[in-house]
Amino acid sequence: MGAPDLDFDLYRVLAFVRRHLPGFCAADGMRAIGLRRRGELVAGVVYEGFNGRNIWMHVAAEPGGRWLTRGYLEACFRYPFLICGVDRVSGYVDASNTAARRFDEALGFKEEARLKGAAQDGGDVILYVMRRGECRYVPIPPN
Repeated sequence: MGAPDLDFDLYRVLAFVRRHLPGFCAADGMRAIGLRRRGELVAGVVYEGFNGRNIWMHVAAEPGGRWLTRGYLEACFRYPFLICGVDRVSGYVDASNTAARRFDEALGFKEEARLKGAAQDGGDVILYVMRRGECRYVPIPPN
């Protein structure tokens, strides 16, 4: 399989992510990496909240998982760890979203905290983190 067909247009990828994550809001300084198949977006990652040490990562995709390739994962983790140089990537998931939790954990994210009752459904929100040295998708040089 060749290189992934990436889309770096923030507004196009953000629109895709917002269709899959209702209520997701745009913020200043966001960056995005989308994945196209046959010219159509099938996955999108939006980054925000970069502070020099951490960046927030939000993922949305068409159901089925066929979009998930090593090349796309490498691109999605190369940006925060190698381009931005952060020590950690963070994300959050409603505890009731078991598919998203399994996905994050399979990628190597680890639960760091729970916000009790913070989800829209009244359940918990789980904060996940992947640290620089734990990322298996890109070779991370030591700091």
